[in-house]
Amino acid sequence: METVTTAASHPSHPSHHLSPAFPGRAPWGTANKLRAWQQGAIDAYVAQQPRDFLAVATPGAGKTTFALTLASYLLHNHLVQQITVVAPTEHLKTQWADAAARIGIRLDPDYSAGPVGREFHGVAVTYAGVGVRPMLHRNRCEQRKTLVILDEIHHAGDSKSWGEACLEAFEPATRRLALTGTPFRSDTNPIPFVTYEEGNDGIRRSSADYTYGYGNALNDGVVRPVIFLSYSGTMRWRTKAGDELSARLGEPMTRDAIGQAWRTALAPTGEWIPNVLKAADQRLTEVRKGIPDAGGLVIATDQDSARAYAKQIRELTGHKATVVLSDDAGASKRIEEFSASEDRWMVAVRMVSEGVDVPRLAVGVYATTISTPLFFAQAVGRFVRSRRRGETASVFLPTIPMLLEFASEMEVERDHVLDKPKKHGEDDVFAEEDQLLADAERAEDEATEDDMLPFEALESDAVFDRVLYDGAEFGMQAHPGSEEEQDYLGIPGLLEPDQVQILLQKRQARQIAHSRKKPADEADLLELPAERRPVVTHRQLLELRKELNTLVAAYNHQSGKPHGVIHNELRRVCGGPPSAEATAGQLGERIKKVREWATRMR
Repeated sequence: METVTTAASHPSHPSHHLSPAFPGRAPWGTANKLRAWQQGAIDAYVAQQPRDFLAVATPGAGKTTFALTLASYLLHNHLVQQITVVAPTEHLKTQWADAAARIGIRLDPDYSAGPVGREFHGVAVTYAGVGVRPMLHRNRCEQRKTLVILDEIHHAGDSKSWGEACLEAFEPATRRLALTGTPFRSDTNPIPFVTYEEGNDGIRRSSADYTYGYGNALNDGVVRPVIFLSYSGTMRWRTKAGDELSARLGEPMTRDAIGQAWRTALAPTGEWIPNVLKAADQRLTEVRKGIPDAGGLVIATDQDSARAYAKQIRELTGHKATVVLSDDAGASKRIEEFSASEDRWMVAVRMVSEGVDVPRLAVGVYATTISTPLFFAQAVGRFVRSRRRGETASVFLPTIPMLLEFASEMEVERDHVLDKPKKHGEDDVFAEEDQLLADAERAEDEATEDDMLPFEALESDAVFDRVLYDGAEFGMQAHPGSEEEQDYLGIPGLLEPDQVQILLQKRQARQIAHSRKKPADEADLLELPAERRPVVTHRQLLELRKELNTLVAAYNHQSGKPHGVIHNELRRVCGGPPSAEATAGQLGERIKKVREWATRMR
């Protein structure tokens, strides 16, 4: 696997060292505009001349430009005679055709059957379309030398039938170029035309020919740094059994309770969503001081919620929001119009999460219950496309353990794992993630028993909880509209990455100093900085208690002190209630302290 590191290692004018036949020398080429990673990937391809090539590049890095430049090279050198682009959605077909037209490659995005018009170099189709008529595309590949560009190829693993159709349709293709920003999936459906290599642990993982991760892209200034602003609050709902439950986002809960509290937070009837939308709009106003055309996007779970959010945005801002409800021609036109305008907000369901190019999007609200790392990465990818140095992206989200985990691991590069280790006699540790993926990828109109349950969100409120940036957490809890919340919403929209870090540290220090001046009885919110308030699930809290008890037992053998005495000493030194009532942060402090004691005795 080849991984690009820094822009400095590549020439700024890539066409200088290539043959005259390269498209950089041609009037319709784009090579003189290539980024360092794009040039590096093309160099690797030209050197190898492979039949199959998998490029993994973080969302927003410019996979389309890379692929079309390569397509131009292959056409110019008569290595292929025609092109087929396979995209996940109808809108992306049109987007590919438009991008190709700008460099002189004509793709037919409306192709359905029969011969392709002589004026076209190829077609743009969807994975679903290939699934319906694989033999049509196979015949085209057999008749002429074909380059197949498989955009976001992980979608070919969405269903077994799509994968089989892609294999059948494009097995005869002369060249196949696979692209993805997120190759990882939670299932084990093999992705067609992807090479899997077995590691030392016996597990097969996808192997890319060229990788350009978010961390590399951030260092090169190709993508924006992302500031995540997380909001907690108390949720109250009625279950299917008629029981009324209440919980605070960020506190340890069972998986079912997290899901129900999450749905309650996103309910348009409560106070959480209006408060978060108001905060996000304030953030957008601040960002627009440096980026005048910056736009915002709310990613909603369903169409009813999307309409309700759009209505609330109009009431809050006095401006109408663009609503994108379905993957149809009208939706594509609305996205294009929003992209070309200076309107403030767009609200969409699912379809804008992947591949849609609206570079001015800088503020997002993650108002969906889809909770897979794949979807989260693609959603955040809508906001990271950099146009000039210093632009930052801001994404608002609920304080949900898995979302905060995804946010803190933005720079982690993952591969698609085919084999999942399962020791004999153990539960399948991947079962929960598999179910989440199944839920996330279920068609919106597909009803299940759960969808029909009379779940009712009763009320919710919002509390500013923390800021996540570059894997670190900042901030203390604050009420919406408070001076403390405004401190974080008012961070300038144009900053270098290291300046963001320094500003957040200063904001937190100021917040802590202000908190210390207040009488203790005025502290109606948890007055602890974010790093001392880890967000964990109910299961993780149990594991922390188990770890503490194990360490106390080990220290008991080492010191001879009874278990109860050790626990009491830990409480005295670290503070807080008995272990059964202690928070994750308090348990973490005690685990750290007992380890320190054990080390001293060695």
